[in-house]
Amino acid sequence: MSSTTDNRPIVLTGDRTTGQLHLGHYAGSLKTRTTLQDTHHQFLLLADAQALTDNFDNPEKVQRNVLEVALDYLAVGIDPTKTTIFVQSCVPALSELTMLYLNFVTVARLERNPTIKQEIVLRGFERDIPAGFLCYPVAQAADITAFKATLVPVGEDQIPMIEQTNEIARRINRQVGRDILPECKAMLSNVARLPGFDGKAKMSKSLGNTIVLNASDDDIKKAVNKMYTDPNHLKVSDPGQVEGNVVFTYLDAFDEFPEEIAELKAHYQRGGLGDSVLKKRLYERLVAMIAPIRERRNQFAQDPAYVMDVLREGTQKAQVVTQQTLDEVKNALGLFRF
Repeated sequence: MSSTTDNRPIVLTGDRTTGQLHLGHYAGSLKTRTTLQDTHHQFLLLADAQALTDNFDNPEKVQRNVLEVALDYLAVGIDPTKTTIFVQSCVPALSELTMLYLNFVTVARLERNPTIKQEIVLRGFERDIPAGFLCYPVAQAADITAFKATLVPVGEDQIPMIEQTNEIARRINRQVGRDILPECKAMLSNVARLPGFDGKAKMSKSLGNTIVLNASDDDIKKAVNKMYTDPNHLKVSDPGQVEGNVVFTYLDAFDEFPEEIAELKAHYQRGGLGDSVLKKRLYERLVAMIAPIRERRNQFAQDPAYVMDVLREGTQKAQVVTQQTLDEVKNALGLFRF
């Protein structure tokens, strides 16, 4: 496992264990993580405790997907000798830091968090909000600061979480009179958030409009065939619209030849290019990308004992690192110690 004894920047990132990861995760973060692990200290958490905040009535789903998400990590090229992969709920210092941090944020501030407000509407909580869900930005602050991470790969919708993390760190630093917790920066992906293949919303496990990373060729074909293009492009000869065309969005994200995609866009806009041609190209590109990931995932799935060893070793390392931060915070706050 990686060590924090050198001067490489520290990265903290992770995923909720509510289902298999999909192309949106790959474009937005996973591909970047495989690069960061060679230049940074990377800690990668399986956020099962956070997943319970809105899946409290289905803990079996959360537990089952710890292994599923870990398989996705390994399949895309996350190397456990370079990246520390750990299970959030098995690192008790994170929960204790969360409890301490709750004293440095108000309920009003949590309710103003735009990401939280949006998620509350999406899940239909109204005022019946689980306290754990309302407070999960504080838990994220604990996750990030426990490893003293200075870089956090996120989507644009998570920027308010980074801001809230830094607010909490600043308040604690002011309280103790010195900088014991570093502030962090958001690392945004170069790829815009992928819509679902239905074109109606972001690609989301809960909305069922995803292409998972071990999708079969047939599943990929079905998803691509359902993709929204331009409803006014009724005939091949008709000029088509590129903006909002999901097929072009996916080609921009995954095709390795952007010059050719630019030419296809121009052709589509002037007319004479059918949707079937675009979908065929996208299907072939996605199959070429997903097939080796699927094969590696199947290989790792045949050896669950190895995957569990990876998680156990990573979690033990995370326990040591986070306990050091917890002790430092408690000492700085002057809490009673035996």
